[in-house]
Amino acid sequence: MAQRILSLAAQDGPERLQEALQSLAEGELGDMVTRQALKGRETAALLRGIFKGSPCSQRSGVLRRLQVYKHCVPLVESGDLHLSKVSEIIGLLMLEARQLPGHALAELANLFVDVIKGGSLTNGKSLELFSTVLTALASSKENLAYGKGELNGEEFKKQLINTLCSSKYVCLAGEELQFVVEKVLRMFSKLDLQEIPPLVYQLLLLSAKGSKKTVLEGIISFFNQLDKRQKEEQRVPQSVDLEVATMPLDQLRHVEGTVILHIVSVINLDQDLGEELIKHLKTEQQKNPGRALCPFSVALLLSVAVKHRLQEQIFDFLKTSITRSCKDLQFLQASKFLQDLFPQQYDITAVILEVVENSAFGWDHVTQGLVDLGFSLMESYEPKKPFGGKAAGNSYGLSKMPAQQACRLGASILLETFKVHEPIRSDILEQVLNRVLTKAASPVSHFIDLLSNIVVSAPLVLQTSSSKVTETFDNLSFLPIDTVQGLLRAVQIVTSPVPLAWNCGAVTASVNWDTNPSPHLDEWALQVQKAVGNSKYIGKIKTNCNMQLDARKAAVAGFLLLLRNFKVLGSLASSQCSQAIGATQVQADVHACYNSAANEAFCLEILGSLRRCLSQQADVRLMLYEGFYDVLRRNSQLASSIMETLLSQIKQYYLPQQDLLPPLKLEGCIMAQGDQIFLQEPLAHLLCCIQHCLAWYKSTVRPCQGAEDDDEEEEEEEGVGFEQNFEEMLESVTRRMIKSELEDFELDKSADFSLSSGVGVKNNIYAIQVMGICEVLIEYNFNIGNFSKNKFEDVLGLFTCYNKLSEILREKAGKNKSALSNKTARSFLSMGFVSTLLTALFRDNAQSHEESLAVLRSSTEFLRYAVSVALQKVQQLEETGQTDGPDGQNPEKMFQNLCKITQVLLWRYTSIPTVVEESGKKKGKSISLLCLEGLLRIFNTVQQLYSAKIPQFLQALGRHMAPFCSGFYPPGSSPHITDGDAEEADINVTEKAAFQIRQFQRSLVNQLSSAEDDFNAKETQSLITVLSTLSKLLDPASQQGLLSLLFSVHVLYKSPVGLLRELAQDIHACLGDIDQDIEVEGRCHFAIVNAKTAAPTVCLLVLGQVDKVLEEVDWLIKKLTSLGSDTSEDSSQASNQSQALEKGVILQLGTLLTVYHELVQTALPAGSCVDTLLRSLSKTYAILTSLIKHYIQACRSSSTTIPGRLEKLVKLSGSHLTPQCYSFITYVQNIHSESLSCVEEKKKKKKEDEAAAVSTVMCHCALPNLIHLTFQAKVLRETKPIPNLIFAIEQYEKFLIHLSKKSKVNLMQYMKLSTSRDFRINASVLDSALQERNSEDAENEPHNDQVNIP
Repeated sequence: MAQRILSLAAQDGPERLQEALQSLAEGELGDMVTRQALKGRETAALLRGIFKGSPCSQRSGVLRRLQVYKHCVPLVESGDLHLSKVSEIIGLLMLEARQLPGHALAELANLFVDVIKGGSLTNGKSLELFSTVLTALASSKENLAYGKGELNGEEFKKQLINTLCSSKYVCLAGEELQFVVEKVLRMFSKLDLQEIPPLVYQLLLLSAKGSKKTVLEGIISFFNQLDKRQKEEQRVPQSVDLEVATMPLDQLRHVEGTVILHIVSVINLDQDLGEELIKHLKTEQQKNPGRALCPFSVALLLSVAVKHRLQEQIFDFLKTSITRSCKDLQFLQASKFLQDLFPQQYDITAVILEVVENSAFGWDHVTQGLVDLGFSLMESYEPKKPFGGKAAGNSYGLSKMPAQQACRLGASILLETFKVHEPIRSDILEQVLNRVLTKAASPVSHFIDLLSNIVVSAPLVLQTSSSKVTETFDNLSFLPIDTVQGLLRAVQIVTSPVPLAWNCGAVTASVNWDTNPSPHLDEWALQVQKAVGNSKYIGKIKTNCNMQLDARKAAVAGFLLLLRNFKVLGSLASSQCSQAIGATQVQADVHACYNSAANEAFCLEILGSLRRCLSQQADVRLMLYEGFYDVLRRNSQLASSIMETLLSQIKQYYLPQQDLLPPLKLEGCIMAQGDQIFLQEPLAHLLCCIQHCLAWYKSTVRPCQGAEDDDEEEEEEEGVGFEQNFEEMLESVTRRMIKSELEDFELDKSADFSLSSGVGVKNNIYAIQVMGICEVLIEYNFNIGNFSKNKFEDVLGLFTCYNKLSEILREKAGKNKSALSNKTARSFLSMGFVSTLLTALFRDNAQSHEESLAVLRSSTEFLRYAVSVALQKVQQLEETGQTDGPDGQNPEKMFQNLCKITQVLLWRYTSIPTVVEESGKKKGKSISLLCLEGLLRIFNTVQQLYSAKIPQFLQALGRHMAPFCSGFYPPGSSPHITDGDAEEADINVTEKAAFQIRQFQRSLVNQLSSAEDDFNAKETQSLITVLSTLSKLLDPASQQGLLSLLFSVHVLYKSPVGLLRELAQDIHACLGDIDQDIEVEGRCHFAIVNAKTAAPTVCLLVLGQVDKVLEEVDWLIKKLTSLGSDTSEDSSQASNQSQALEKGVILQLGTLLTVYHELVQTALPAGSCVDTLLRSLSKTYAILTSLIKHYIQACRSSSTTIPGRLEKLVKLSGSHLTPQCYSFITYVQNIHSESLSCVEEKKKKKKEDEAAAVSTVMCHCALPNLIHLTFQAKVLRETKPIPNLIFAIEQYEKFLIHLSKKSKVNLMQYMKLSTSRDFRINASVLDSALQERNSEDAENEPHNDQVNIP
């Protein structure tokens, strides 16, 4: 029958063929195909004949075709046919499948699904036909029956895939499963986004059988690409092709969130999937961090971290990745060479903050992980210094250390999460407060900063967490005072009547809050006032007043905070009080809505409690005096009460009798407890508070009262009363302090000032109080003097008293070397007054002021004192971010004062150099040198605290110095700057910094060109440091003139290896060669390198910079290794980057080898230079070995040929370094042997000298032996790096041999055979030993018959 069908198929007409096929029974057709296939005879021709006689236009033809398909599928899966025959049958069936109608394709597809479910697939060859059937089915336009409804071809195909994937009985081999997974992952990009989550879930279930890594990698890569495409479209929306445009952002985020939930739910069932996720990301992170830790993968990790079993692993991995990323960023920022070679392409900080932003799209499952990660980062990398110290000042500038950056990232995560997710705000706030309370013994400044930002972001959160806030205030007495003050400042908005939290720059003074207050804010303000009216907060503070010192200080801080924020109706506006308004908080004067009488009574009650604090310890009183001024400025209606309080306090120590000296009772300021003396009343601080409050009252309140037309005469008379009392009292104290002698205070040169006795402590307290009182009176009389000659004479008289005590204390401190005694007392002068005083002393040219100022200018000591105080104030601002006195915490005022002080100091230093200044007979630094030190500190402070205002700072200096320094400007540039130019935003920082640098360069050249007697080393060092500080403001192209000053400047311009080579050549020329017969060519690249400075100063500097370059090279080699292991689709790009990195590494190492070539031939003296050089050489060979290992790995993984540059590097190491290293080792051993021989000779000589004294031999012999052993131990310690260096060289040569075998290139031809360092033959010693042996043999020649057996 088969032959008949074949013959009929060869004819033209299909009628007879169709009749023959119709005559066959149902089973005969399949049996015929099976027999023909098993015999291997013309199977494909038979199938073609059957298909020719079964047209798809006839129903019988379609049924016959389906019968053939249903029979052939089990046939090819049976395994009875040859593979070539199977491929032939499947190929023919695939060609004919597209002619089948839709319903036939659907029936055939269901057949495949049933076969797959039944597990009857053996070789899977029929799956190729299944793929074709599905493709043809998707293109079918026919409506197909599915269940009770109908579906088109595409929808029917999707339902089949879902049915197939949901089956639990699919049995696939490992390779088949991998094939299916990869196929499904490739189809992601062709599916609608909404169809991805269910498909992902089925894939995750399928991964239980294998291919977990493939599934996770494909899902993460897919969504990472979608995120990148979305960012690209947002960045350049006009260039997006409509055909490839992605979905809306919110839709993508919701799909990502659903997929993350699916993955988390499957991980809950299959813990191995979570382990595989962490393992995959760790491996991928080594290759490409940007691909491993993308926003989607980070969000997935944080969601999985909720499971405590994996939380520790995930957080450790994330923290390690964050630290590594911060370190990489630090490396790149510190080196222009690395920036050009390896630009930063990945910032994990931005990635994590993007996750926080994305979590706003309903990612509630991510928020808890974000919160836990943020707190984990802040706790793991917390500050190491206490709050309020120098570490606190770091918050004003940029974070330098990776740990600080990680801690700051944790705070940013928590703050942004707090802003995005309102439901967890209370939880975050409570956790922050818990850590402030429980970590009181450790630094909590970072948590307090976070709390402050949280309160500013959402003030009402304190109301929702009122119970936790109340609990925190209950425990204030147990916290350190610094923590209490920071906590109160952070939550001070809770005590504000109308708290407003606005973003920076959003505050406008034009908003009239008095006429249109917000109802929501009014409600909050009334609740606060009601809560305070119940005296809960006051009760807690009063309770704290009765406890220990820190609790009392905390109570005072709380009281002052309340007084500053609860303004009494009628107080002056903030602008009238010259009060600084922060950009994050504005207080509106809307007290017309409240009970003003209750507000005033509340403030008066607080003042009553504070008056009782005036009987407490000195620290409590000191805090009160320092806070009264701010309260007075913000709540001017309390002026009378505060001034009366101060007046009654000062009267306790003031002696009204005008003929009594001194005018103040100092004995009442101290308290004795047994043998110990304590300060009870800080009288100088009290007087300082009075002086500042009185000056503010006279300049602010009195003019406003005079301008008002009301009838409040009683208040005016009351104000005039205490104002007159204060003025008369201060005038009397000034006059009598000038007349007083040191003996009147029981202080003179013969007095005891030691801190070990009660009398000495008392005298020190008296001296500091008297000096402080003098300073307060100096500021007071200068301010009210109005350039009166008599007043300035009083100022100079007060300074004379101050200076006498200062000299005595300085003299006594010189005898007592303790650190406490040498500590300088902090000046009582305010920062604003210091800037005013310096300007008057050095820059005031008004003729009307000339006579009075001549009184002060005549005293060199007073001028030096003024500059010294300015230096002290700038140092305090640099370390703590604030200064003592009015406006000390106002950044804007401090910046203005810094500008004024800098102008004066810069003019003084440049106009009167140190060389021509007459320092007088007094010892101490000259005024010019003090000005230079002050300038250095100011430049550092401005860069640290006011980096955003550097252009304005330089603009102010340039405008002020233009008339004086116009000759310094280059041709074509104008030194004249108008006020309008100062307001321009685009100030050329580089040009103005370069102008200041040229001035200091000129001073440095003058200093270096001066005679030896006039040379000032301290001034030179300060000038170089100033140049280094200012150079950080320059562009890289402008730094070429400073390359010879500091390496820190050079690395910002390019790699310093060329500079190091020139310095090494100069060192070699100055110190000579290790071979004394070789004369080194005289070179002089740098005049600073001479016989005195070459070793150890310059040598150690060069080696230190070499180590930094080696660290950069080592970092690049690690990056090379990670790029070499990258097998992704972007491997070609990674290969190009690897080639650039390899070139940079080899060039750097090649130049460093020339540096070492010079140094190892230099006759360095024994000591630190030799030891450091040996260690540096060992490190160099270790890095060379790492580079060789990289190429060995590259040769193993691919047929990579080693570049010619590497051969040159190996040749250079073999010719210019290794032989010289062995010569240098011999040189080091020789100089140590010579030193040891000298010690031996001295020992022998000592023994000969002591041979006559037999009675004392035993006691004196121990000393030479001890000296010998000590020196021998020193020699052994200094030669210890030698074996390490030899081992490093041998390891380098060992791996060179391995690379030679792998690459088929003989690299060892460039290497000289290494000398074995296990022993060394000394030729001279060997010759003498042989001669002695020969002489012994000659003497023993007659006894040659005896045999000696050893």
